[in-house]
Amino acid sequence: MTGENLMKKIFGASLILLCIGLVSVAQGSSTVSAAFEMPVNIQTSMSTSGCSNSPGPTITLQGALSLGGMGVKLLFENNVKGTHTYTVESTASATVIPQGQSIQIPKQPVLGGVGGNPYIWIQFMDGHDNPLSSMNFLGRCVQGLFTTSADFTLPSTAMAQVSAADCSNTGSHITLSGQLSLSGIKANLIFANSVNLVHENTQSTTVSVVLIPAGQTISFAKQPSLGGVGGNPWIFLQFTDGKGNTMSGSFLMGRCVQLSR
Repeated sequence: MTGENLMKKIFGASLILLCIGLVSVAQGSSTVSAAFEMPVNIQTSMSTSGCSNSPGPTITLQGALSLGGMGVKLLFENNVKGTHTYTVESTASATVIPQGQSIQIPKQPVLGGVGGNPYIWIQFMDGHDNPLSSMNFLGRCVQGLFTTSADFTLPSTAMAQVSAADCSNTGSHITLSGQLSLSGIKANLIFANSVNLVHENTQSTTVSVVLIPAGQTISFAKQPSLGGVGGNPWIFLQFTDGKGNTMSGSFLMGRCVQLSR
């Protein structure tokens, strides 16, 4: 990449970030956030009791949410002014949330539905009542124990704070910390007196239960120092998924010395 092209990249990134406010610079550090879709797997188990009761049975629900993982990639770039015919670049990556890291869904009772041994379905929703999965038929209440598993993507926001520990001519050493914020997951339990939900004589009731509260965060502690080229490079950051694939644009964090003051 030529010095002229890199300058265009920096100017373009700076302009976009200033417009949408994704990067903020404080004394000795820079913070960036980005919204993306986090791949997740949710597993639940449910037990039932009081299937013939009125107004309906009691469901005890618990489970776990497994995350697709998240990483951070730093890009170190020199020669912005184009004083040489080449640009020295290096990268450093860190996994901040391992693939498969799980969040436990605590056991909780759900009361409601219709009496008379109802048929039961489950559907997962986000914090704004948008479907994350299709409706999954579980069976009749008296069957007693149900397990479910679903894969989908969950709207999330990643935040990283970057600071420099050293900006010598021989190398740059960067530290980072941050968090992942989830948009929330609810389970809709649908109880009906017929297996045919669209039949005109079917009576159904939907009960919602919060599994993951909207805004729940997972923090990652300050990571070990990530090294790059020396000579006070420009530093860009990208968020990656659990497999190392880029899932955001490149965010300009600043020059190394700007992050160390």
